[in-house]
Amino acid sequence: MKQIKGLLFDIGGVLYTGSSVIEGAPETIDSLQKKYPMRFLTNTTRRLPSSILKKLTDFGFHVAEEELFTALSATRAFLSKQQATALTVMTDEASRYFEEMTSENPDYVVVGDAHTNFDYPHLNRAFRALVNGADLIAAAKNRYFKDDDGALSMDAGGFVQALEYATGKEAQIIGKPSRTFFHLAVESMGVRPSEVLMIGDDIEADIKGAQDAGLKTALVQTGKFGSKDLDKGIVPDLLLEDVNALNRHLSI
Repeated sequence: MKQIKGLLFDIGGVLYTGSSVIEGAPETIDSLQKKYPMRFLTNTTRRLPSSILKKLTDFGFHVAEEELFTALSATRAFLSKQQATALTVMTDEASRYFEEMTSENPDYVVVGDAHTNFDYPHLNRAFRALVNGADLIAAAKNRYFKDDDGALSMDAGGFVQALEYATGKEAQIIGKPSRTFFHLAVESMGVRPSEVLMIGDDIEADIKGAQDAGLKTALVQTGKFGSKDLDKGIVPDLLLEDVNALNRHLSI
């Protein structure tokens, strides 16, 4: 893969799983940073970008603020550009990130991984705003993720779909697998999509999303990866035991 000129990494499941770093991953990233520009993408919406950066730093990764692309920051940028108001269904921490644009009569209802805030009062409040004219945004629409206890947990996707079903409205997705999200990260490196390799553990959001955006892809067998993922008709360019196998393949 000598034609590769830039790398995109999913974070959770690729660099760490839950509260445990993938062994050797910080050293692998350090070595690759000497050869390639890279960006780190995440659909994580429970926590702010600053919290994600801190977690990466604590694990031993050296990631600059401008190298991090999150579904939350992309959503806030979208709303700011539109000068739009929002009602959020998110964790309390994430909702504060949108505090200055929050309204009970919003232009958009924005849904992320709300964790324990995925309850009837929050969802019905969102439903009422939608039937009163607001449009629906999914900061991310993943089905599930690998949780801190090592088991899979529900992500925001099922709750977004519940609101879509109840209102008849289709959510606009801001994070992965949005082509715009991938292309923003690629453009920031000054390369073309065909020259970029996306490394992820989610066969749909990471791999198919990147392929639809014109990128090359590598699927790691860590994080949320399951053997049944390979039966979905989505074929990555590389299948890796973990992120540490990248060095070997990129040198070929």
